[in-house]
Amino acid sequence: MRLGVLHETAPHERRVALVPPTVQKLRAAGHELLVERGAGEGAGYPDKAYGDAGGRITDRAAILAESEILLTVQYPDPEDLAGVRPGATVIGLAQRSGANRFVAAAAAGHLTVLAMERVPRTTKAQSMDVLSSQATVAGYQAVLLGASHLSRLLPMLTTAAGTIPPGRAFILGAGVAGLQAIATARRLGAIVSAFDVRPVVKEQVQSLGATFVEAEAVSTAAEGTGGYARELAEEQQRKVLEAIGKVLPDKDLVITTAQIPGKPAPRLITEDMVRTMRAGSVIVDLPVESGGNCELSRPGETVVAHGVTILGPLNLPSQIPQHASLMYSRNLQALLEYLIQDGRLEIDRDDPIAGPMILVHGGDTAGV
Repeated sequence: MRLGVLHETAPHERRVALVPPTVQKLRAAGHELLVERGAGEGAGYPDKAYGDAGGRITDRAAILAESEILLTVQYPDPEDLAGVRPGATVIGLAQRSGANRFVAAAAAGHLTVLAMERVPRTTKAQSMDVLSSQATVAGYQAVLLGASHLSRLLPMLTTAAGTIPPGRAFILGAGVAGLQAIATARRLGAIVSAFDVRPVVKEQVQSLGATFVEAEAVSTAAEGTGGYARELAEEQQRKVLEAIGKVLPDKDLVITTAQIPGKPAPRLITEDMVRTMRAGSVIVDLPVESGGNCELSRPGETVVAHGVTILGPLNLPSQIPQHASLMYSRNLQALLEYLIQDGRLEIDRDDPIAGPMILVHGGDTAGV
C-alpha cells in the first residue's frame, strides 16, 4: 500500500509520525512510503535519512493526492482534505482543537479516520498503545521541567560548604506518566512519595523506591475500565483531598498526572492546599488541558501563587521529539501490521482494536 507521512502543522508540534527505521521496515514489507519534505527535521530525522530508508521525499500536495493511508501525529488542517484521494484513511491523534471540524470534513469527503488515543488497553493492542508510549515521555519531561524551576536541588549533596538534604517529590497518579515521573525523580536523588486512588498500584509504586500514600475509605471501586481511575463518590473524594492535603506542606516538587477518560481531570489540589506549601516549591500539572488537577493551573502558562510556581505545560512529548516520535512510530507500525492483511487495509467496526478507534468510516461519524 502507499503510505504518506505528513509534516505536522500544529503549533509547537515537533514529532513526526514515522521515523526512518520504521520506514525501512515498512518498505521491506512491500509498502510504498511517501514522506513530506522536512517532515522529520523537528525531531532530528533529516530528509536524507528517509531517502536512505527507502522513502520518497515529495511535497504535501502529492502525498495528499496519492496516499492510501495518511499517517500523522495530530490531524492536519481540515482544508487539507480537499486534496485527499477518495477512500483514503487518516490515522493520528484527535487531540488538536480543530479535531471536530476535521472529522466533519472527513465524513463529508467519505474518508476513514482512526484515532490513535482510542487504541484499547488490552494485551493484544499493547504494542499500539500510544497513550502509554507518550505518557512515558511526558512523565520523564515533567520532572525535568519541574526541577529546572525549583529554587533548590533535588539530590543530597555533601560538599565543603556542608551537606544539602535531598528534595522531596510527590507524584499524584501512578499510571504510566506517574510511574515514569517516580523513576525519574528517584534518579535525580529526590525522596519520592506517590498517591493514587487505586490501591492495586501500591506495589508498583513501592517497587520504584517510593512511598505510597493511601486515602482512607478508597476501595477497588476506584479502578475503572482498562486500569484507569474512575470518578469517586463525594465522600471518597473528600478523603482523597484530606490525604493529599496532609503531605503537601513538606514537598518541594509535585507532579500531577491524574485523569479520568472522557471526563475532566479530578481536582486534587485546591488553592487552600497551595497556601500550605513551601515557598519556592513547584507544581507541574500534566492534565491541565483537560481541566487540571490543581485549581490554580492554566494551560500553557506559569502561575506563581502563594510563593509556589505552578506549571501548566502543553504537549510535553513534543519537547523530546526524537524518542517520542520513535515510540509513536513503533505504535503505528504495530497497528499497520495488524490492519493490513494480504495487501489490503481491513477496518471493521466489530474488530476489537480497530472498532473503538473509528471516528469516521464510509462517511459515517462515530464522534470524537
